[in-house]
Amino acid sequence: MLTDQKLQSLKNIILESSKDELIWMSGYLAGVSEKNITSSAPPVANEIALPTEKLTITVLYGTETGNSKKIASKLASVLKGKQHKVTLKGLDQYNADNLKKESLAFIVISTHGDGEPPAAAKKFYDVLHTKQHDLSNLKYAVLALGDSSYPLFCKAGEDVDAKLKAFGATQVLPLEKSDLDIYAVSDAWINNVINNLPTAANALLPKPQNRQAKNGKRFYKGVVKTHINLNDKGSLKETFHIEIGTDEAIYYLPGDALGIVPPNVDEDVSEIINLLGAKKHQKIDYKDETLTLFDLLKTKLNILYMPLRIVEKYAKLIQSELPAVRLDLKNILALYPFNKDVSLEDFIAILEPITPRLYSISSSPYAHGNNEIHITVARNTFSVNDKTKYGFCSSHFAGLNDGDEVTFYINSNERFHLPDTNKDIIMIGPGTGIAPFRSFIAHRDDEGAPGKNWLFFGDQHFATDFLYQSELLAWFDTGSLTRINTAFSRDQKEKLYVQHRMQQQAKDLFKWIDSGAYVYICGCKNTMAKDVEETLINIISEEGKLDRKEAEDYLSRLEEEGRYAKDVY
Repeated sequence: MLTDQKLQSLKNIILESSKDELIWMSGYLAGVSEKNITSSAPPVANEIALPTEKLTITVLYGTETGNSKKIASKLASVLKGKQHKVTLKGLDQYNADNLKKESLAFIVISTHGDGEPPAAAKKFYDVLHTKQHDLSNLKYAVLALGDSSYPLFCKAGEDVDAKLKAFGATQVLPLEKSDLDIYAVSDAWINNVINNLPTAANALLPKPQNRQAKNGKRFYKGVVKTHINLNDKGSLKETFHIEIGTDEAIYYLPGDALGIVPPNVDEDVSEIINLLGAKKHQKIDYKDETLTLFDLLKTKLNILYMPLRIVEKYAKLIQSELPAVRLDLKNILALYPFNKDVSLEDFIAILEPITPRLYSISSSPYAHGNNEIHITVARNTFSVNDKTKYGFCSSHFAGLNDGDEVTFYINSNERFHLPDTNKDIIMIGPGTGIAPFRSFIAHRDDEGAPGKNWLFFGDQHFATDFLYQSELLAWFDTGSLTRINTAFSRDQKEKLYVQHRMQQQAKDLFKWIDSGAYVYICGCKNTMAKDVEETLINIISEEGKLDRKEAEDYLSRLEEEGRYAKDVY
């Protein structure tokens, strides 16, 4: 039971919170309760030892989704509150050569893809790895953010920490790694930073005695309720709308993603076991579990398109030379047979986990309830040696049927959440990029948000590829969708894309943006997102009477203010 004072404090927080904030708090408290999260670290703002010396400190961050920036900003704020001189910078704005001039630096950096640093931190990362630096005067600490489901967990942070150490820098704290539950870990790290600031040029306070326990993801188990192809007959695409129902409440917000670890195909797993000369029911200890060899290969380990680092490890294991070519595991074993003198456990040890896949959620907890979640999945097709191949995870989703079980988790995307209900939003999402915007519009429609909503959507053909057409037009008819502009690229001689529609609406588009609208982009990173961003810069330049550099700075300010967000892949 709570004391009267705590109960009153809780009531005050509830009264002052929005509906979105209450949903978030419910999910957070449920997760805390379920996992029995404990922390021996004190709150960041309280009971912090105050150094007697005022220091000059640089706080740097490398971010993709905004989490690193948020943590770095929090650290900088606490340090400034202690009267230290603090410089806060993104790694995209920082020259790595300046590290030799620093005396004290703290770095927060995330890892993306196959152990890569965020795009904004790549230049810094590359300079650190290609040039020699004398950092003997530098004291530092690194907080590495990552997702332990990925093989190279926190690799970018590990690399930065290792390089700084190799160049002669001194750790204030050991490298700290954080999984998806970043805030409990980062708060403890900030406390440890404050409590371990140097008190003199070459003196450090004692190392922290307490470390924050790390916590993994919260997994949900659901059942497929609806599975339909949104494309009509004659379309060159397959795009599936999938609804998953659960018995327990799911806690998420529009803009978040559903994460799944897709299982491998039974036939591939059986073939690998045969090539290993092993038995499918053989028990294997893996991390904190004991599984059959079949279940381990099916649900835990990557067996497709093996990274070259795994090919190299396998060559060393069987003491043979293998070409530097990426192949599926079954093909490697067929071409370069497993050595029976090598233990199965040693072979399993070189393999990496299946990489999770993330899909933008296309439902709203308001409009659709907390016991179901929707995703929009396009089946990925590509050609290899003139043969049509299908994407691993998208094929898994395409092959699901009503009643099939799905295990998933929620990946929060705080940089891509809705603003206050009275703010206007502009959504640009061709193809499956429509997914989060279906969530946005349904959410705002359900809560009667007064802010205006403008959607740019595109695909190949109006007749076959207008995803969620009836819903979007219904929202437009009722006023929930204020404006909608579509671009169907193959319905005329010259291809027409969403950026062309944006240019046609340049005057009104800039008026919305300059009046405070939030801009969201979702879809393909390498083509669409780049073209759309270039168009935005052109529109800002032309309509705002700014030169190119001023227009780029304008867009950068929008991003810094949280008014320009991208969910691209």
